[in-house]
Amino acid sequence: MSVSRIGAIGAIALSGALALSACASENPAPAASASSGGTSGASAADCFSGDLKAEGSTAQKNAIDEAIKAYQTACANANIDYQPTGSGAGIKQFIAKQVDFAGSDSALKTVPKDGKVEATDAKNACGSDAWNLPMVTGPIAIAYNVKGVDKLVLNAEVAAKIFDGKITTWNDPAIAALNKGVTLPATPIKVFFRSDESGTTENFTKYLHAAAPSAWTYDPAKKWTGQGEGKEKSAGVATATKGQDGGITYVELSYAQQNQLPMAQIDNGSGPVELTPEAAGKTIATAKQTGTGNDLALKIDYATKEAGAYPIVLVTYEIVCSKYADAETGKKVKSFLKSFSSDAVQKSLTSLGYAPLPTEVATKVQSAVNAIS
Repeated sequence: MSVSRIGAIGAIALSGALALSACASENPAPAASASSGGTSGASAADCFSGDLKAEGSTAQKNAIDEAIKAYQTACANANIDYQPTGSGAGIKQFIAKQVDFAGSDSALKTVPKDGKVEATDAKNACGSDAWNLPMVTGPIAIAYNVKGVDKLVLNAEVAAKIFDGKITTWNDPAIAALNKGVTLPATPIKVFFRSDESGTTENFTKYLHAAAPSAWTYDPAKKWTGQGEGKEKSAGVATATKGQDGGITYVELSYAQQNQLPMAQIDNGSGPVELTPEAAGKTIATAKQTGTGNDLALKIDYATKEAGAYPIVLVTYEIVCSKYADAETGKKVKSFLKSFSSDAVQKSLTSLGYAPLPTEVATKVQSAVNAIS
């Protein structure tokens, strides 16, 4: 599937995210109406009673919290527990049958790593095919905190050297060459990275590896392989950067905005690009479906040189069984994800710094959710 329409639609969606997310924590999206289903996308007939457990991606924490609130407002007897432990931990718990679905910022691996294949292990755990269902979309910011520097341009090579400890001060000639006319201090660079296994880390390192392979020679992975100081989860790296003059990190847009951190413009070869709705949409538009049928894993072109494209974006997947061994669990997962993927809930996420699923993707996700049993 070539997601050809995502650019325009994603741009519109992200525009609302950028405009509204700054006040999201003070002004959460309105709760759903129990009588009408409101923003939940759930009706009384869809509601389940009992518990549903999931964990994983921190990138989608605010989004899934909003989806849970909307669902539980409409379905008072449902208890949905999502723990933002990181994508790697979520997948491990799913494979260990400790949670009913997992959130991950990268699709299940189909190639061996440490002698294991995630997709195969997940299928064995399910007793049926495991599906990657894209549910939350958004860009990754390179966020920084340098006194007196309100505008910063980086490219993949310089970013790779910063995050690998090869460039150590903010007035380094390589940074200065990209920021002519900007007074850069001699402040030491302090890199903060995700210490937990993270899909955000994997997507960021996919960008570095694809766009600057000679500077970032490590294989993309959920576990950080560069330099710096580790902090747990997205909130951890964002908070640490905010509190450190000279700090820099990679983090989802919503966390950068919530912490009022400036974000670098990225030059992928066609000039500096600010993180804007249109710019992120141009990169998302290059995504291709790599899964088959209802497995909706996508591949993003992080090395795109399209003019005006912001190249560092991610998709968070819900990892599910196509057919659950326990039919009641399957019904619960189906009911909640039907609500989560609904147009109403997706639109409500814009106030939290996320973008609704583009129409072409949303239609396929909704069809796949309906096929869960």
